[in-house]
Amino acid sequence: MRELDQVKINFDSQGLWVLNLALAVIMFGVALGIKFDDFKRLFKQPKLVLIGILLQFILLPFFTFLLVLIVKPQPSIALGMMMVAACPGGNISNFMTHLSNGNTALSVSLTAFATFIAVFMTPFNFQFYGYLYEPTSILLKEVQLNPFELLEVVILILGIPLLLGMLLRAKNEKLAILISKRLKPLSIIVFVLIVILAFSNNIDVFNAYAHHVIWIGILHNLLAIALGFTVAKAFNLSFENQKTLAIETGIQNSGLGLLLIFTFFNGLGGMAILAAFWGVWHIVSGLAISYYWSFKDRKILEVT
Repeated sequence: MRELDQVKINFDSQGLWVLNLALAVIMFGVALGIKFDDFKRLFKQPKLVLIGILLQFILLPFFTFLLVLIVKPQPSIALGMMMVAACPGGNISNFMTHLSNGNTALSVSLTAFATFIAVFMTPFNFQFYGYLYEPTSILLKEVQLNPFELLEVVILILGIPLLLGMLLRAKNEKLAILISKRLKPLSIIVFVLIVILAFSNNIDVFNAYAHHVIWIGILHNLLAIALGFTVAKAFNLSFENQKTLAIETGIQNSGLGLLLIFTFFNGLGGMAILAAFWGVWHIVSGLAISYYWSFKDRKILEVT
């Protein structure tokens, strides 16, 4: 198992460039659906904003760190967990929130706000917890991760596309909606194909080590969902908002995590496999819990 910390996922520079572009386009497409009013609406509900930020950028990274201390996975897997926890929520959470009869407006607003804050908090949380845990700090020193280079990449991939997309939406809403409808499905398909290609060229590595990652990925994701739901309930939020925050916390932008892993860690085995598995699993778990809540709500309506 220790050799997993040395295994690299082969991914050439041309593929990495296309992956960067695909993720930037995805973020631009997400931003086309965001209005500046979404931020204004959030600030009218400061309690929800603070709880959402608390969950996404304070509690999830912290509880991920505790899980690492308890499970003691391989350092590269632990770094993958920290990377995923440091990323903002994924935009597919908006669809899942709608499906579960949650607060879709809150979901969209929190995704936008979290993405904006993640420009600075993702590098900070990853560096902080990565160096706090001795086995992962050794790996970080080996790759000599430059925090300013990490911040620069996150700004380019998240910050600039987010700003440009929102500005276009503010200037020409009809054009933004039209582009968004065509852009998002295409960019996501391209991104998925690139990731599949990357792992198809390394199928032997995935087959050899995936079983060490699967149970940790599932446990980590269930912890994130349960954390969002429990904290929202502890703050006496409505069931609608409890569902929303559970999904927002459990659905992470693992695509960004993969990109950073390929960029700064040369596709370090445990990190890449964990992030890739999370990217698949959180769709399964998110859809499952969304359908469950949707079915439960229908049953309640039928009874009443």
